[in-house]
Amino acid sequence: GLLRSDSIPEVGEDAAATVGMAETLSEEEQDELRKELAKVEEEIQTLSQVLAAKEKHLAEIKRKLGINSLQELKQNITKSWQDVTSTTAYKKTSETLSQAGQKASAAFSSVGSVITKKFEDVRNSPTFKSFEEKVENLKFKVGGSRHAGGDFGEVLNSAANASATETIAEQTQEETH
Repeated sequence: GLLRSDSIPEVGEDAAATVGMAETLSEEEQDELRKELAKVEEEIQTLSQVLAAKEKHLAEIKRKLGINSLQELKQNITKSWQDVTSTTAYKKTSETLSQAGQKASAAFSSVGSVITKKFEDVRNSPTFKSFEEKVENLKFKVGGSRHAGGDFGEVLNSAANASATETIAEQTQEETH
């Protein structure tokens, strides 16, 4: 009857083979298959209608709850992200990147130490000391009889302040004339 051991042709198989199969069926078997075909098509149509009604009902429930497409998208993305982060590949990649970050951090730290050491070496060099003395002398000349000591930063600030004061005084004189 209906359950036959003959293979059913797949989509794309030779049409001639399909026609040949129909010729081997008896008239009674063909009538049964036509009835079954009509029944399956009717069931598919009914299921499509039920599915459409269910989708409409679903949309109505979501509308009443205030759930919109954007919120659904956010939920889907969140769930997808959770699925991704729970995979072994993600965990291994994350662990590898973390280790690489730690190594890079250590490398940057050692580079920073080397740079700090080099700045200290430059600051202690005779050339820098000579430059620092020249700036202190300039400070003494610009600032008058104030103490010419202090560190390099104080010297530069003092020289900058003295220069700014002179500029403001000149502008004030021009405005009064």
